[in-house]
Amino acid sequence: MTQRTEALKGAITKEMKSVARDEEVSSEWLREKIVSGRVVIPANRNHQGVKPLGIGEGLRIKVNTNLGTSSDHVDLEEELKKLEISIQAGTDTVMDLSTGGDIDAIRKEILRHSPIPVGTVPIYEAAIKAAKKRKALAKMKVEDLFEVIERQAEEGVDFITVHCGVTRNAVERLRSAHRLLGVVSRGGSFLIEWMIYNGRENPLYEHYDRLLKIAKKYDVTLSLGDGLRPGCLIDATDRPQVEETIVLGELTERAWAEGIQVMIEGPGHVPLDQIEANVLLEKRLCKGAPFYVLGPLVTDVSPGYDHITCAIGGAIAGKAGADFLCYVTPSEHLKLPSVEDVREGVIATRIAGHAADIARGNKRAFQRDVEMAKARKAFDWERQIELSIDPEKARRYHEEGKSGEKDVCTMCGEFCAIKRVKDFFEDS
Repeated sequence: MTQRTEALKGAITKEMKSVARDEEVSSEWLREKIVSGRVVIPANRNHQGVKPLGIGEGLRIKVNTNLGTSSDHVDLEEELKKLEISIQAGTDTVMDLSTGGDIDAIRKEILRHSPIPVGTVPIYEAAIKAAKKRKALAKMKVEDLFEVIERQAEEGVDFITVHCGVTRNAVERLRSAHRLLGVVSRGGSFLIEWMIYNGRENPLYEHYDRLLKIAKKYDVTLSLGDGLRPGCLIDATDRPQVEETIVLGELTERAWAEGIQVMIEGPGHVPLDQIEANVLLEKRLCKGAPFYVLGPLVTDVSPGYDHITCAIGGAIAGKAGADFLCYVTPSEHLKLPSVEDVREGVIATRIAGHAADIARGNKRAFQRDVEMAKARKAFDWERQIELSIDPEKARRYHEEGKSGEKDVCTMCGEFCAIKRVKDFFEDS
């Protein structure tokens, strides 16, 4: 049983009812969206206590937080703190991208502590273990990869990124594309190295039916990864990226036929004027499947501020129809994020999602802004803080900016525009 197979039978699951309540939509409307493939509910039946959420058309835009160790920095307690902070900051999901230390133990602890859906990229663990066990990443066996996928699914991982569209044909097209930055997807690069070394097809593509059986067994949502995403603006929307998306559209329909939920991952680094076209392309080629974008980052020259670059692109992508925004932190391209970097990244991406929700006509999102305007008119500082996307920072700034003049802040003091003409507008 998966959410999709139940929806196809006309059944409404407890997870559908929970999401429908949260989104203030009817359960039947939601069921129909799942049948059409335009909404997914990532909720592995083995992830105990996970709160279901919906991702897709007609729902609030969701935000993902990436966590995880690297080969240079391994600290489980720090990663659990990042999990805690990201949930406090309002993330909807997390992905464990650990590549250092005891990867199994780290994932299990994140799953145990996470009340929200957890995603992974299984090729990371499979490739890294092969590099240790077999002395070379490229010597990974197909069985190594599928053993990791099955084990992670059994443990309760709710969605997995699988780079099934990185085919031998796509790699040949990539070779002739003369990209400036080549491949920036870590998972994509692992698979390409393996394919070149072994002279074989991508195992995730060649053995896709086996992947579908595992996903169906545990109701794992497949996040079809963009292994050929552009890593800089000059490489955006090129032939390798588009060819991969075409393949992902075909694989989406094969997954749907087996009752499996699917999301599509997208770029990456994309100029402002190409974002809408990228979203439209995915929605057309992948039949409306939920679109999960990293950013997009709209310029390559903002190290230290890429959470802002990401928020700009995320707002535009969300307005155009993207459903799921992966955060980027201020430390992107520079280092493993700190706990505070994680918090800043979540907040910035939530602002992007909220702005896009308003532009998409989400009445609850817009009403929140109306309530903020009312609170500002009334000088109701507590209500303003409560309505803030980041109440902690709003409260700190308000405390720092208290004025000797009653009600107002130190920005305008006695010359507060709202206060000076408030009586006139109330009398008119």
